[in-house]
Amino acid sequence: MSDLEAVLAHVDVQAHDYVARLMEYVRQPSISAQRIGMDEAAMLACDIISERLGMEAELLPTAGFPCILARHGPIPDKPTVLIYGHYDVQPPEPYEAWLSPPFEPTIRNGRVYARGVGDNKAQHFAHILALEAWHTVHGSFPCNVILMLEGEEEVGSPNLAGFVREHRERLAADFVVISDGHLHESGQPVICFGNRGFVSFELHARTGSRDAHSGNFGGVMPNAIWSLVHLLGTMKNADGYITIAGLHDQVVPPSNRERAATDALPVDLGAVQSTLGFRAIDRPEDRPYYDRLMFHPTLTINGLHGGYEGEGSKAVIPATAFAKCDMRLVSGQTPEYVMRCVADHVHAFAPDVEFRPLQGTPPARTPIDSPYATYLIEAVRAVCGSKPLIQASLGATLPTHVFSTILGLPTFLLPFANADEANHAPNENISIDCFMSGIRISAALFAALGRSIRMTRKDPSHDPDNLRSG
Repeated sequence: MSDLEAVLAHVDVQAHDYVARLMEYVRQPSISAQRIGMDEAAMLACDIISERLGMEAELLPTAGFPCILARHGPIPDKPTVLIYGHYDVQPPEPYEAWLSPPFEPTIRNGRVYARGVGDNKAQHFAHILALEAWHTVHGSFPCNVILMLEGEEEVGSPNLAGFVREHRERLAADFVVISDGHLHESGQPVICFGNRGFVSFELHARTGSRDAHSGNFGGVMPNAIWSLVHLLGTMKNADGYITIAGLHDQVVPPSNRERAATDALPVDLGAVQSTLGFRAIDRPEDRPYYDRLMFHPTLTINGLHGGYEGEGSKAVIPATAFAKCDMRLVSGQTPEYVMRCVADHVHAFAPDVEFRPLQGTPPARTPIDSPYATYLIEAVRAVCGSKPLIQASLGATLPTHVFSTILGLPTFLLPFANADEANHAPNENISIDCFMSGIRISAALFAALGRSIRMTRKDPSHDPDNLRSG
């Protein structure tokens, strides 16, 4: 029996205990947006790592909630992987939509239901349990490992970049693995090489000192809501194209390898439409499904507010209105440049409308031919029996740019959760099968690293052709 086989056998024996411990872990609230349970959750995670893994875990302060850091090594000539996760969770509201209380974990139909179980506690807990299995069976780990857990991911990671800069030497690794998000909708495992960025902003219009009678002053006093509607109409046309000057100038198109991997991804558009209840895909109609999620920026109106919104009617001309918007950015774009393009557009088309920039997170992309991906592919194949799908970018936004930009490290997303995990929504869940598979894949990843010799970034012994989806 190989070292890995012994570890996987132990994992199988401990399955019931692992699920019970996961339920205890997610029972502790840790709502960063509401500052609920954060200190207790951080201490709980710290204690688990220190007591079960033989690693000294530290709570390191930030300007907000602390980060947890633990390191094993160095083992000479072995690679170092940095595992990142976050112990904070989304607010659970609305409570009435939950079938069971959000912080009373419940098993139904082979799934654990609780707030934060999919995003992201079960996923980083899977890595912790895989390390624990190695430590229990063999008394050590086969490679160098850094564990880092953040407490502010669900509020935009405002202090993560500063923390990484401050602790750069302690975070020295060869590559980064983040288990967040979910498997492909088909249920197949996937490795993602990056994610889109994000900016948000508000547009505020004021056309008078107060609302006015729509009969007495209709056709005389400008309507603040119409001011925003007309402005928004100049930012994205009816064919679905964003028309903000210069916005696309920074966009880096996909490489040939990214193009080929993207074209190979399966998609069931009918299932997506059925799940979300829409009849026709958003314009432009001829744009491929995954191109929409990876290679094109978006402009979304999150909310448009003003005037009378109560029951019945009220014949007024609104004097004030505001819109909340966000944009997803793709490879090459920077939040600063995009915000400047939007500000210039607003000034040119509606100089009386106030532009208020809010958050900004850059996109991130690791080259799809990175040799470090071979370790992840080998681990997935060892557990699942087939190669994972290769996805150039996640449509959503994660703080991966901090690792790829500040530390200069290849960064990969290796999700363990089921596609219908309902993260950020009521009845969040993770399939027990997915959770256990995540533990096994993580254990296999450490085994693959243990069998290798630390390579340079351009080691020719790792053939990039292995990255082709198949």
